[in-house]
Amino acid sequence: MNDLIHTPETEETTPQTTPVVEEERAGTAPEKKSGPLRGLWKSPKKRKRLIMILVLAVVAGGLIWGMVKLLAPNEGDSQILTDMVTVGSITSTVEGSGTANAKQSESITITTAGTVVDVYVNEGDVVEAGTPLFSIDSPAAQDLVNKARTEVEVREKELNNLYEAADNLTVTAEFAGKLMGIENEYEVGQEIGSDVTIAQLVDDHVMRLEQYYSYAYENDIYVGQKVTVSIPAVMESREGRVVEVNKVSRISDEGSKLFQAIIELDNPGVLTKDMLASAVISSNGQEIYPYEQGKLEYNRTVDVKTKVSGEIQWVDMMNFLDVSAGQSLMRISGDDNQTAIFNAEEALRTAKESLTEAEENLANLNAVAPIAGTVIGLAISPGQEITEKMAVINISDTSVIEVTAKVDERNIAYIKQGMYVDIDQWGTQFSGTVDKVNLSPEMNNGVATYTATILVDNPEGQMYTGASVTYSLVASQSDNCLVLPIQCVKYIPDAETGETLSVVFLQTDQRPDNAVDVDGSTVGVPAEGFYAVPVETGISDKNNVEIISGLNEGDVVFTQMLRSNSYG
Repeated sequence: MNDLIHTPETEETTPQTTPVVEEERAGTAPEKKSGPLRGLWKSPKKRKRLIMILVLAVVAGGLIWGMVKLLAPNEGDSQILTDMVTVGSITSTVEGSGTANAKQSESITITTAGTVVDVYVNEGDVVEAGTPLFSIDSPAAQDLVNKARTEVEVREKELNNLYEAADNLTVTAEFAGKLMGIENEYEVGQEIGSDVTIAQLVDDHVMRLEQYYSYAYENDIYVGQKVTVSIPAVMESREGRVVEVNKVSRISDEGSKLFQAIIELDNPGVLTKDMLASAVISSNGQEIYPYEQGKLEYNRTVDVKTKVSGEIQWVDMMNFLDVSAGQSLMRISGDDNQTAIFNAEEALRTAKESLTEAEENLANLNAVAPIAGTVIGLAISPGQEITEKMAVINISDTSVIEVTAKVDERNIAYIKQGMYVDIDQWGTQFSGTVDKVNLSPEMNNGVATYTATILVDNPEGQMYTGASVTYSLVASQSDNCLVLPIQCVKYIPDAETGETLSVVFLQTDQRPDNAVDVDGSTVGVPAEGFYAVPVETGISDKNNVEIISGLNEGDVVFTQMLRSNSYG
């Protein structure tokens, strides 16, 4: 190149140049055609510069042509890569991320305003359950407890009244006896009010008789003494007994002073109210007669009443019907009552929850550690005024960490309780165990994500709570299985059905019996010497896949087409 650049200087000093100049000067030089470069060529300096530009342009063009030739690929030169089916082992792992939290953590929140009196712990202190934490002065807390207790009492009374009313939807016989005094014909579907007397119930199994005796015999008549009761209406005398002796002072028409004795006798079924009778008492060998006859009364009489209002659902009553204790007489509908009971139960439950919350808040004013652990959140100091619903302290037991791992829908079937898991937090390795798997997914853009809980022992506190971690676990493993690089398996539509097939392209001289027709050009498979064979795959890792069926050990299959980097 240097020789070419210096050539014009050499030509300028040749002897041939002189005659040309002399002829021009003498006016005898041949006539030359004018042109755009004649002026440049006429000047030696300009001619030298022009020659240098032309030479550099030629060199630059040559370099460009050489680079294009060098970098242009030779499309006819490529290499077919294959792999052989081998027997080996393969392990499938599941990896993901999660969040580390203390397995047990308790926080204390003060729900009323107050003033911090003292704080007995510091951030980072390790405490035992029952360790005093702080004291707070809050008069409002006691007021809330008192109000909540009053509310509970009111709700309990209201509910008890409703329960009682519900029990009285069915009208029953208070004791064994006979129904009387039924004046109305009660029918199903009829509306009836509360506190309505629907019958009288009498105990006619025992009759009572009131008798008066002279005070001259006050020491001869006593409770439990047997008597003879004469009943003219049935012309019978029956045995009775003294059940009461009342030292009243009744004065007879004759001026005698009398006291009262109550006699009872069993009713054989023929005695009724208002029958006249008299009781003769034998004492100290003499007969003691009453001042006058009395009238038999039923032993007990009560009004049968409704206690709720409603519609009669069924009724079973009639006059003089013998009934047993507790026998149902009438049923009244109670739909409104059941609704009221439900509402009252809910109101009582809410009131009790409020009372529990108020009592807990009052106790928390002089709180002790609810669990053993580390103080990791302390938000108060002595003299501080706190507001309502303020979280003041948190204690976490970090000896066991609970990792909430996110698992996608493809891998959740592999996660089982008790599996060992490798945990990584900022490069520090830990080991954990799957505690439980939540099979209720969270949907996000049509993709289901599940959660698994992993427990990690953390006795030295090296794993931090609230931080992200990554996890890895062995989902499955196959030994002595057929293995191929994962890129050997191609997914191509069937030429006839359009169904996506998992195939490998087997290298062989003859078409295999199980070969299928697919378009191998879509994945760069050579047209000759390779045949698509369907395969069933098993587990896989990042590099290899298990071949369950479709191939044999030693088979050679297509992997990929490698373009050569040779040029020219």
